[in-house]
Amino acid sequence: MAESSDSVSVDVDDAPFEGKEHAVKTSKGSVSVFVCGDQEKPALITYPDVALNYASCFQGLFCCPDAASLLLHNFCIYHIDAPGHELGAEVISVDVPILSVDDLADQVVEVLDFFGLKEVLCLGVTAGAYILTLFAVKYKERVLGLILVSPICKAPSWTEWLYNKVLLNLLYFYGMCGLLKEFLLQRYFSKEIRCSMHGSESGVVQTCWKFLDERQSLNVIARFLEAMNRRHDLTDSLKNLHCKTLIFVGESSPFHAESMFMSAKMDRKVCALVEVQACGSLVTEEHPYAMLIPIEFFLMGFGHYRPPHFVCSLKNESSPTSPSSRSCIAPELLSPESLGIKLKPIKTRVASEV
Repeated sequence: MAESSDSVSVDVDDAPFEGKEHAVKTSKGSVSVFVCGDQEKPALITYPDVALNYASCFQGLFCCPDAASLLLHNFCIYHIDAPGHELGAEVISVDVPILSVDDLADQVVEVLDFFGLKEVLCLGVTAGAYILTLFAVKYKERVLGLILVSPICKAPSWTEWLYNKVLLNLLYFYGMCGLLKEFLLQRYFSKEIRCSMHGSESGVVQTCWKFLDERQSLNVIARFLEAMNRRHDLTDSLKNLHCKTLIFVGESSPFHAESMFMSAKMDRKVCALVEVQACGSLVTEEHPYAMLIPIEFFLMGFGHYRPPHFVCSLKNESSPTSPSSRSCIAPELLSPESLGIKLKPIKTRVASEV
């Protein structure tokens, strides 16, 4: 592994978060890292899904006041974008080899080395969750815990491989056309929110559509998608992952079955599952409030706690769009002692007799 070289810092005034963007040069090329918070605090790194960047993938979660105060109170956030996915990114030359998933995971460790980070907590969505899981498999000593949203762990099925090839051909021949955007929205969101014509939820889809419409460096999307289409199976390595892991999966996610499979293959002593009703893959945007309480108790297992005003906020406010609340989360999740020692599979469903 090559040593991380110098970076270029860029102030981003119109970003949804306060912080600074760094273009970190690695042995596999430059990668954008947006840093939010006090760098003296423990580190939380994020990695988004295909065609998204940190802003479009995690804005819903980090713009949720309670979640933002919980996470920024305890961590400095390092948002790592896949190569070329950052705001204002340029087209990557066709002469540059397509990075493999192993290359992308190796880039992550070089980013950690550049910032002097020894251990980190990881938060990734679908393709990003795969990259961070692979990173945890390869560099176990660098990972404290994983928060995975609609994760995947197996090599692509023939159906997924063919589907991705269709997306790649659409990108190549038509660019970010309406049909391609529809396919991507199906990947991210549930049918309920995609078909909604009224209410605040539809704004989430409209914002994502606008973001995809503004993508200029389309070949970088194809490169990330191609890397994911060539990914290898991590199933046999999951039992060797002993870091605490919290998995969220939307009930309507196209990756629901694989996320459930991944949860079942991991050590039940360290892995908890939160299944979110009426939600697609992008739980961070569609139902960020559903993540709040599970993350809070998950972090207690690491000795991280919410700021004092956070208690009042939880008591006085609720989200009508969230399918997750204290009344519908399995009792074992609400035990900090359990989360500190053993994480058990849970669901956000309410039993019919309740």
